Amino acid sequence: MKQNKYDDKTFFEKYSKMDRSVKGLAGAGEWKTLESMLPEFKDKRVLDLGCGFGWHCQYAIEHGARTVTGVDISEKMLTVAKEKTNKNISYICRPIEDISFNENSFDIVISSLAFHYIKSFEEIIKKVSQCLVHGGDLVFSVEHPVFTAYGTQDWYYDEKGNILHFPIDNYFFEGERNANFLGEEVVKYHKTLTTYLNVLLKEGFEITGIVEPQPSEELLHTVEGMQDELRRPIMLIVSAKRK
Repeated sequence: MKQNKYDDKTFFEKYSKMDRSVKGLAGAGEWKTLESMLPEFKDKRVLDLGCGFGWHCQYAIEHGARTVTGVDISEKMLTVAKEKTNKNISYICRPIEDISFNENSFDIVISSLAFHYIKSFEEIIKKVSQCLVHGGDLVFSVEHPVFTAYGTQDWYYDEKGNILHFPIDNYFFEGERNANFLGEEVVKYHKTLTTYLNVLLKEGFEITGIVEPQPSEELLHTVEGMQDELRRPIMLIVSAKRK
């Protein structure tokens, strides 16, 4: 059984109150960086893996995509997506590990903060390679390997609650981690930077961009505690092209 935490009532309610859920792309701190790495959508067939509320699907169709398909395991997420986004977007309720599309079905594949929930990055990239045209684009974001390595994804604090440092341990031991997200235990899968990049190369992709997004100047000066986000990376964004 693939993990479906987002259909848990308590977790879903908490996630729905986050800025990125309420404000859409504008509420996602990494959005401007991700947007700058996206290809031209006009007349393209787009697949979004782990589409959630469908914000990236909506962006693609607003920027001229011919067709947009969103895949997500959560019925609750897709219910909201269907209510809030363009009716011409096709949504499929399915674990992204189980996708099965014909060869050359898509020109662009995108995925936002979903692949770290998947046990095998290699298997999903094989499936992406199969359904993506030669010369097609893949752009995805994941939680950074530095952020996923230790597991708890929280700082070390002193006796007064002040931040000391961020723990990194067992980096080269890939696999399952029990993380705390929104006060709930969530299973994620740690992978090294080497794995992310070498799997892409092995499966016939040319890597065209790698970015560890930092908070914008606006966020640094308007959001309390945001300065601490410069002390370690949270996310990794990669763009690649299938040869």
